[in-house]
Amino acid sequence: MNKKLVIFLLTCVTLPVGAQQLLTLDSCRAMALRNNKQLSISRVQQDVAVNLRKSARTKYLPHVSAVGGYMWTSKEISLLNDEQKEKLSNMGSSLATGIEGKVGQLMSQVPSAVWDMLGAMGITQESIAANVAHLSNAIATPLNGFGQGVVDAFRSDTRNMFTGAIVVTQPVFMGGSIIALNKMADIKEELACNSMEAKRQATLYEIDQAYWQVVSLKHKQKLAESYLELIKKLDGDVQKMIEEGVATRSEGLSVSVKVNEAEMTLAKVNDGLSLSKMYLAQICGLPMNETIILADEDTENLATVELTPQLNVESAVSNRPELKMLQNAVDLSKQTTNLLKAGNLPQVSLIGGYAVSNPNLYNGFQKKFTGVWNVGVMVTIPVWNWGDVTYKVRASKGATTIANLELDEAREKIELQVNQSTFRVNEANKNLQLAMASTKSAEENLRTANLGFREGVISPTTVMEAQTAWLKAQSQKIDAEIDVKLSQVNLQKALGTLE
Repeated sequence: MNKKLVIFLLTCVTLPVGAQQLLTLDSCRAMALRNNKQLSISRVQQDVAVNLRKSARTKYLPHVSAVGGYMWTSKEISLLNDEQKEKLSNMGSSLATGIEGKVGQLMSQVPSAVWDMLGAMGITQESIAANVAHLSNAIATPLNGFGQGVVDAFRSDTRNMFTGAIVVTQPVFMGGSIIALNKMADIKEELACNSMEAKRQATLYEIDQAYWQVVSLKHKQKLAESYLELIKKLDGDVQKMIEEGVATRSEGLSVSVKVNEAEMTLAKVNDGLSLSKMYLAQICGLPMNETIILADEDTENLATVELTPQLNVESAVSNRPELKMLQNAVDLSKQTTNLLKAGNLPQVSLIGGYAVSNPNLYNGFQKKFTGVWNVGVMVTIPVWNWGDVTYKVRASKGATTIANLELDEAREKIELQVNQSTFRVNEANKNLQLAMASTKSAEENLRTANLGFREGVISPTTVMEAQTAWLKAQSQKIDAEIDVKLSQVNLQKALGTLE
């Protein structure tokens, strides 16, 4: 679109309601494409498809995640049982009691003569027992403390646990699922583009239909006005002839009926033209009460006979967005099958990261956060799923077969459509030639009838018949010209070349 056309369109949009706008077919197309809601939806869908394709690409890359947690438990983990805790906490007392028992046992085995000798030296059983008891107490207290220390050292205090980790996962082999997913994303992006092109061509087809409908009705309005002037002039002439006695009142009534019919026809054309212009304005995104004038309204000859179009089915097959969309559906179905097949294949990933916990076990039991680096390989191998994946793969292959059949059917229908559109263009060209010839004959017939009527050798009825034939020929010519335009549009749409 060049700068002049942009300025023209902006001027059209900013004109106040009720102002007249001169619109060409190209300007109507441009406004329709800009304001069509379905095309706006397609543009958003394209953006969605692009972002999904970018998202699929990230599946090849390593992913980093951070996790953390807290857990409270009613009991803590204990590496020592209650009996072991009891023995360690009282190990000094147990040792002292054992020493005192052993010493008492030994003293009971000492002969009395020895005790007499020791007594002479001032050593008695009581003094020995007192000294042993004192020594035992001296040993028991630190040993008890040491044992309790061991018990405390083995206490985990895991009732309040804090954990955290940073995990890096790098897919290595996922059974082909990532490749299939990325291909599906590419196909969906292409599908969105083809869908937008299909809607664009449908919008152009709709605006062309509406545009030429308005042009057709505008020309028929002028034709109806011209016919009304002719029949009114004839009515005036006949009324004068009745007054002069050279025409009958019956002839005058017949002409008056034709005048009424012409007025009714003109009223219907005016109503149809107003509705058609409202519909065209609505498609273009203009207010429906906007007064619009089309560039082709005053064109004398709307269409000329075109050259015979060449039948080109291959071009239609390669250009039609509908076929491309169906091919996208087939490709998507195939990739869906590959994605499902990955469910029966092993998956390999590299995993690494850093994990912390509090309390931790890396240096005994410590009430502080301490972490460790880790790296490893995770392999997942499906073993048995009762044939779930197999059934899904079979179903997906069936969907692919259906999509291929729909594509083949669409190709056949498009081939038929191209043939029909080509025949219609040829038929429209022939009809236009016949209509142009009929128009010339009708004009000559009307001129001769008017001349004979003025000379008084032809009756008003014959003139009315000539006028009716002229009206019919002119109307057929307008229809033939519009049909040539629409047949060309139909052919372009069938070939997928509507621009």
